[in-house]
Amino acid sequence: MNRIVLACTGVALIAAAGAGLVAAGVNSPARSIAIVTSATAAESDAPVYYQDPDGKPDYSPTPKKTPDGRDYIAVRAGADSTSDKTPTPAAAARAADRKIKYYRNPMGLADTSPVPKKDSMGMDYIAVFDGDEPDDGTVKLSPGKIQRSGVKSEPAARRTIRTVIRAPGTIQLDERRVSVISMRSESFVLNVADVTTGSHVAKGQRLMEIYSPAIASAAAEYIATITSKTTAGDGLYGRGSRQRLINLDVPDAAIAAIEKTRNVPTSVEWDSPRDGIVLERSAIEGMRVQPGGVLFRIADHSVVWALIDIAERDLGAIAIGQVATVKARSFPGRDFTGKVEVVYPEINKETRTARLRVALPNPEQLLLHDMYVDVEIAIGSGAPVLAVPESAVMDTGSKQAVFVDKGEGRLEPREIKLGQRGDGYVEIRQGVAEGEPVVVSANFLVDAESNLKAALKGFSEGSKP
Repeated sequence: MNRIVLACTGVALIAAAGAGLVAAGVNSPARSIAIVTSATAAESDAPVYYQDPDGKPDYSPTPKKTPDGRDYIAVRAGADSTSDKTPTPAAAARAADRKIKYYRNPMGLADTSPVPKKDSMGMDYIAVFDGDEPDDGTVKLSPGKIQRSGVKSEPAARRTIRTVIRAPGTIQLDERRVSVISMRSESFVLNVADVTTGSHVAKGQRLMEIYSPAIASAAAEYIATITSKTTAGDGLYGRGSRQRLINLDVPDAAIAAIEKTRNVPTSVEWDSPRDGIVLERSAIEGMRVQPGGVLFRIADHSVVWALIDIAERDLGAIAIGQVATVKARSFPGRDFTGKVEVVYPEINKETRTARLRVALPNPEQLLLHDMYVDVEIAIGSGAPVLAVPESAVMDTGSKQAVFVDKGEGRLEPREIKLGQRGDGYVEIRQGVAEGEPVVVSANFLVDAESNLKAALKGFSEGSKP
């Protein structure tokens, strides 16, 4: 295409020169007209034509400007407008001294020739000179191709990488803060306080009144011991009777009342052993209770657990004591902060997740049992590490690599070892030194170019005798 344009331009110039000769007359030696050809233009280093600066297929035989005021690029004899850069006179001179290795297909196909050749559309094959394809493993791109491809580099630098593990969870009761009230002997419920499931009770608050023959018998024995004239002054003698009341789980307040009144109680008031919420009330006035029968279950909600399921791959970044931020879906915009307390020693084989336990203060009783929550755990080392943008890394699955910018359009592929990720960066543990520039954009285009050049090189080497 470019040679056709050159030919047309030459024909036009020759025609113009011929017209001038005719107008001046053949026998008129006083007026001489200089005919400009490609050869004379090359000898005088004058431009043959001018090309659009953006590489568009627009040419002019004379200097010209674009609509936005930029000059067209001068193309001298021997220059190829399809190349990635416009050669200067010095560059053209150097090109003349360089040895041509082979000619490659102008459309980028894996086809080379040791001699000049045209493709099926009449386009000339492009010459590849010594030094265009270095043997040091680097990929060499022209400045024009780098600019058009949008290749950008950024030096590897030390950064503090922070990332967040996000996982769902549920709120559970603290097992250590749940109390069950049950009878240790056959008993009868005389009456129950105005307490229902969901009621908040305080420690020492009256829950019910019961009668137990076993408790009455133990109380009578204790009173007889502490009031006897022979054993009243012997505290050790009465300790066994008092211990029997304790073994029947009689509240301390009821034992103190027996010691004070010296009377056998017909009923015993049962109090709440802790502050909390009544989760279960089974006590009914007049009912008979067998030993072990549960009458109340009370839980303290001031501290709850968040049970979290995280992906197995994130387990190595979790440590006891890490701060976790819990967001309840019922309270958008509000955060609850706790610490990782336990990493359960098992993996769910169906979901491949590990379970964590986070202890959460809950003074306002907002977090409820079985509530869904979303948890965020910040991980990463506080010390800066060598890192590059994630876009710089090319991952093949088994290997990871980056392109190191060596300058003058030379890009070196380098295998690397990765570390932690976060904030759009990835840690480089091996393969790149601090300060080395790496390609952070259009690296897949560079990789495609390197694969193409490797294929062309293989074809050229295979064609040698």
